[in-house]
Amino acid sequence: MVNAIKSFVVEPYIPDKIKRLKELAYNLWWVWEADARELFIRLDMELWEKSNHNPVFILNNIDQKVLEEKAEDDTYLFLYNRVLEKFDQFINKEPWFKKKNGYTEDLQIAYFSMEYGLTECLPIYSGGLGVLSGDHLKSASELGIPLFGVGLLYRRGYFKQKLNINGWQDEEYLNYDFYNLPVLPLVDENNNPVVIEVDFPGRKVKVNVWKVLIGRIILYLLDTDNPDNAERDRRVTESLYGGDLETRIQQEIVLGMGGTKLIEYLGDGRIIYHLNEGHSAFSALERVRSLIKREGLNFPEALEVVKSGTVFTTHTPVKAGIDIFPRELMEKYFSNYCRDLGIKFDQLWQLGVGDNSGDNSFSMAILAIKLSNKINSVSKLHRSVSRRMWRNLWKGLIEDEVPIIHITNGVHQPSWISKEMADLFDRYIGPKWKEEPADQKIWEKVEEIPDVELWKTHERRKERLIGFARRELKKQYIRLGKSKSEVERIDSVLDTDAMAIGFARRFAAYKRGALIFHNPDRLAKILTNKEMPVQIIIAGNAHPKDMEGKKLIKKIIDISNEEPFRQSIVFLESYNINIARYMLQGCDVWLNNPRRGLEACGTSGMKAVANGGIHVSTLDGWWDEAYNPEIGWAIGRREEYADYDYWDEQDANALYNLLEKEIIPLYFKRDKNGMPRDWIKLMKRSMISICPVFNTNRMLYEYTDKMYKCSYEAMIKLKDNNYRLAREFAKWKDKLAKNWVMAKILKVEDNFSNRIKITDSLEIISTISLGELDPEDVCVQIYYGKIGFDMQIVDGKFVEMEMIEKRGEDYIYRATISSWQSGLNGYSIRIIPKHKELGIVYDNDLIYWYL
Repeated sequence: MVNAIKSFVVEPYIPDKIKRLKELAYNLWWVWEADARELFIRLDMELWEKSNHNPVFILNNIDQKVLEEKAEDDTYLFLYNRVLEKFDQFINKEPWFKKKNGYTEDLQIAYFSMEYGLTECLPIYSGGLGVLSGDHLKSASELGIPLFGVGLLYRRGYFKQKLNINGWQDEEYLNYDFYNLPVLPLVDENNNPVVIEVDFPGRKVKVNVWKVLIGRIILYLLDTDNPDNAERDRRVTESLYGGDLETRIQQEIVLGMGGTKLIEYLGDGRIIYHLNEGHSAFSALERVRSLIKREGLNFPEALEVVKSGTVFTTHTPVKAGIDIFPRELMEKYFSNYCRDLGIKFDQLWQLGVGDNSGDNSFSMAILAIKLSNKINSVSKLHRSVSRRMWRNLWKGLIEDEVPIIHITNGVHQPSWISKEMADLFDRYIGPKWKEEPADQKIWEKVEEIPDVELWKTHERRKERLIGFARRELKKQYIRLGKSKSEVERIDSVLDTDAMAIGFARRFAAYKRGALIFHNPDRLAKILTNKEMPVQIIIAGNAHPKDMEGKKLIKKIIDISNEEPFRQSIVFLESYNINIARYMLQGCDVWLNNPRRGLEACGTSGMKAVANGGIHVSTLDGWWDEAYNPEIGWAIGRREEYADYDYWDEQDANALYNLLEKEIIPLYFKRDKNGMPRDWIKLMKRSMISICPVFNTNRMLYEYTDKMYKCSYEAMIKLKDNNYRLAREFAKWKDKLAKNWVMAKILKVEDNFSNRIKITDSLEIISTISLGELDPEDVCVQIYYGKIGFDMQIVDGKFVEMEMIEKRGEDYIYRATISSWQSGLNGYSIRIIPKHKELGIVYDNDLIYWYL
């Protein structure tokens, strides 16, 4: 081994006639533009496949002669010029955000995520969270939202799944050459690479900065593989979700605090920070430090400013899925931070714990919640789960008041719809399905697509899926050294005439990847029916440390190798975006069967439907709000059981019943021309219902209106006039905390009788003691409504009481309530903080209920 004394980047020479190929290769717009991909496929199809569909690798490794020949090829030049015209139109077109929103030019949104699933050749994703992050950026680019991403660039990416001869998952980690990926180093005005520094105990770690172009926007990626760092620090960003707990806190410091330092380097304007999951919540602490050092704020004041400009998206429906760190690890990495700011460690510690009960773990989700202005879940059902999960952070609030809203996830349809289906949409519903996917009227035109063309298009994609599956299986069998007869058998695996069920996702236990195999005998009868044959195609990874997930995979592979399943069940290894795309675009039925309440949203079914697949799922995540019997099938009816074995048995039987009695018979019901007319109607109704709602454009409209806009307005209020309101607000909250114990409801009087008519009104008078607080510091509310079996008010209403006089040291409040429901009704009264400029404040458990 010989170390180089100097390094430099060698670039390919691209002839002038096609010189913008490099620009196109480094902009991931090609991910959702088929003609742009075709430009690189035509250069070298073999390199395209070998590189995992990577245009940069192709340009760096292709024979120079090929480039010179293409520069003189009229057919290639015609395609090249057409692609450039599309690209320039996309970049220069006035976007939705500028047309619809009157924000000042300095508004920006910094979107933080631990992973991004943008394309298969950029392996910085593991699953749904990353793919959602990637789709978020793509739609932000199309809509012209002034957003940029911040993430990490992993030298070894995420693991590549390898199945051994026994069907057990092994993990392979590859070393990636960043100069052969569609990423560029961020350089300063002198063309020198930008390097930032983050603080680790007793040392500073240098962080490299890269950028990924995604249409109009930029994703910045950080990595610590800098030669000036110690070897242990160079490995911090080695792999996604790799290493031990200390590696995780180091990665999250680099992402959150390093990302914030990068933003300050770029120019910290009026930026909204969007934390996608809690991994990046340390960004808030770095901003607090910056405000204290630069602006002279104290710790409570800085917290309020940071909170006003932060939004948080939670994807996790169970606390076990949240990153937590023990006290000793937090002290190791943040004691110097606290000394630097002149605060006690316990002040920082309380930001990451739920209460003062001595909890010895610091939750990144709680940190994100406590330092965010707006919090959202990712489906309607997940909102209910999240409110129950975190309600103890707001003691005294009714569950429906817990300030967690829902913005249901969507998908970036152009990235997932097959070229064949996209061409069909272009012909019959027009190209606006790409530009305005949330327009219901556009999707209603799906009815105009001839049944024959829709079905033939779908069948072609199934044929491609089966061909792809056979090729992948052959590669796997040859790698494992299987016999010639075993390899040759692959040519007869799967059948284009059989109904194809697809299942692809992370193999976590709650997703129940083996549910359909619960009763092998019953499944065998379904799959081997010669009149109505069925096949199952499966893919998915288990986390390297998830032994239960690995056992599920082995169970499926063992079953697939047995008779009578050998020809009709296939498990594809090395699940990635490319495999997902083939499956989503070719399966007839998309299966999803998590335990209800444990799938925050899920998006794969949305992608399958856009390609003509039919969704069959338990009523969890997005399907709970989307399902109706006209567009797909539901497994079960929202039942939940404490006994998981019993639950699995019930849902497995429900799934078998659906397949046997409804799904399979409908699929094979054909007219005299061999067309499944009723199935095609189902395909169309499903597309019309789901596509205009469950897309990332609609999702980003909601983020803009419900999260970004109001947070921006709150941040401006607190920052203006040298942070006047931030200083006043922090002082006011301190006053409340010190004096709240004196706030009491002394007496409640009403014109109550045991029975009142539904049209009657009830006047309530309350005597309130506030101590050192003033009436303008509080809101006194009546909560009233029907009383349930547990003597609790159900779905009540709030009415604000009016202060009508001061009587000595006390205050008299009055309100009248009406709008009753027949039956047993009741009311209660509470005091809650209310700031004269910022309204009701749900903070610090400062709510007093009359008992």
